[in-house]
Amino acid sequence: MTEELGGARQRPVASAESVVLNANTAFYNAFEAGDLDLMAAVWLPEPDPVCIHPGNAAIYGYAEMMRAWAMIFANTPYIQFFLTDVQVRVDEDVAYVTCTENVLSSGEGAPEEGFAGGKALATNVFRRTNSGWRLWIHHASPVLSSGGRQEEAE
Repeated sequence: MTEELGGARQRPVASAESVVLNANTAFYNAFEAGDLDLMAAVWLPEPDPVCIHPGNAAIYGYAEMMRAWAMIFANTPYIQFFLTDVQVRVDEDVAYVTCTENVLSSGEGAPEEGFAGGKALATNVFRRTNSGWRLWIHHASPVLSSGGRQEEAE
C-alpha cells in the first residue's frame, strides 16, 4: 500500500514483520550458499549469540560460531531448505521466527545416492541493532517421524 503525503506518492514502509522475515531468509540463503561472509553478516557480532543444530551441543559466541559454520560449509557440498509453518513475532527490539525446516542435503551422512532429507523445528531469535535485525539465537530440533525415530536435518 502506498500513501500520499503532500501530493507525492511515498513508497510503502516495510512492516517490522516483513523486515524480520527478510533477515530470516538471509540466514537460510547464507546457509544454502555455504558463504561464510554472508553468514557472518546475518549474526549479531557479539559474545552472546547461541546456535543449536539438531542433536548437537550449543555453540556460544560469535567467534566460535563462525568456526563451526566454516566446518559445516566445508563438509556440506549441498543443502537446500524448504520452510513451512513460518510464524513471526516482533516485540520492540526482539523478534522471533518459528518454522519447519524441510531439508535436502548431500555430504556426510547421506546415502550412496548422494542426498538425504529431514525435518527440524527451528526458532530463530533476532535483535534489532543500528545495522538492522541480526540473528541472536538459532535452535533447531529434529522432528520425529511417524515411526518414532528422528529425521535427520541440517
